[in-house]
Amino acid sequence: MQPIVITGLGVVSPVGTGRSAFWEALLEGRSGIGPVESFDTSRFRVHLGAEVKGFAPDEHLRRLDPGKIGRASQLAAAAARLAVADAGLDPGAIDGERAGVAMGTTSGEAREVERFDDLFLADDLEGVGARFMNLYPCHVIAGHVASELGFEGPNMMIPAACAAGSYAIANALDVLRAGDADVMLAGGADCFSRITYTGFARLGAIAPERCQPFDKNRQGMIPGEGAAVLVLEPLARARARGARIYAEVAGYGLTCDAHHMTGAHPEGDGAARAMEQALAASGLQASEVSYVSAHGTGTATNDRLETLAVQRVFGDAARSLPISSIKSMIGHTMGAASAIESAVCALAVAEGKVPPTIHFEEPDPECDLDCVPNQAREMPVEVAMNNAYAFGGNNASVIFRRVAA
Repeated sequence: MQPIVITGLGVVSPVGTGRSAFWEALLEGRSGIGPVESFDTSRFRVHLGAEVKGFAPDEHLRRLDPGKIGRASQLAAAAARLAVADAGLDPGAIDGERAGVAMGTTSGEAREVERFDDLFLADDLEGVGARFMNLYPCHVIAGHVASELGFEGPNMMIPAACAAGSYAIANALDVLRAGDADVMLAGGADCFSRITYTGFARLGAIAPERCQPFDKNRQGMIPGEGAAVLVLEPLARARARGARIYAEVAGYGLTCDAHHMTGAHPEGDGAARAMEQALAASGLQASEVSYVSAHGTGTATNDRLETLAVQRVFGDAARSLPISSIKSMIGHTMGAASAIESAVCALAVAEGKVPPTIHFEEPDPECDLDCVPNQAREMPVEVAMNNAYAFGGNNASVIFRRVAA
């Protein structure tokens, strides 16, 4: 089977836009979390968010008019442009019919729904217009990425909540292995929204001060926004054009808890099965994994159950296996989360460094893991695993490994 590799990374995040700025911020342990600025949070008991500040879509988009697409599409198209540039690809020189897009999201263009709601409450439905139906459906995000790059091949939008980015990467891997495209852009995008914030606030899931994954005193997650797009192509094609290769996408595992719409399986069963399937698909043993990018939301239940799943898969080695959560720095970027974390795994393999879990102060006996506390670590990473778990019981694990020279 022809290996499929990552040759380009594009990230728009609360700690930086572009591969270098993003990676540098993570390794330094910088936080992109602060008071919410995009809307008034005075009616909530919590006020923190991880927003992308100073984002100017017109600095990235060349074909699309930023004013005619929603914010999630703006983030996604910008990340796609950054990824293609990072890969050294000229979109105009690619056979458009052999280039495709796979994207994931949680809420799609949530701000368009908010605009509709505001107009409805103002008794001004005439103001909704065709814009709503043109911009609201979540599939437009992948369509806008394709339009921006002129990629006319397979196009897929996967709304698998917070595991959506990994689902999109899995889809892109399948498309390339089947020979249905030469290049695929894969990733995820979500914008910061009142809808998402209200939902998690009502659930009591938002931390009041900071996000502390795996810490004994963790109090919740922090909603965020962003986008990440990865360029995937066959190894032979990448080498033929002299491309830089970050890592191989070795395999994936996708499962469903089939247990509860918002609550994970009480023993982390689906999460463990996703990891086991990913290892089997990659032809690897658990002992060969160097680093795990955790879902690590900072909520009491998620971190405990993720620990159970990791312990089931890795056994006694779970205690010494580096497993960190960048959500401590960039918040939970919803459908973009696992795509951004996949970029982290690719960079960890390529550069031999892993980012920390910041704000870790007191170990939790129920989360007995090496969460790379507070300081990045320089270490060889031959194999990295990215875990993502979502409402609906959707679980995804994707494995990335070093490509021999």
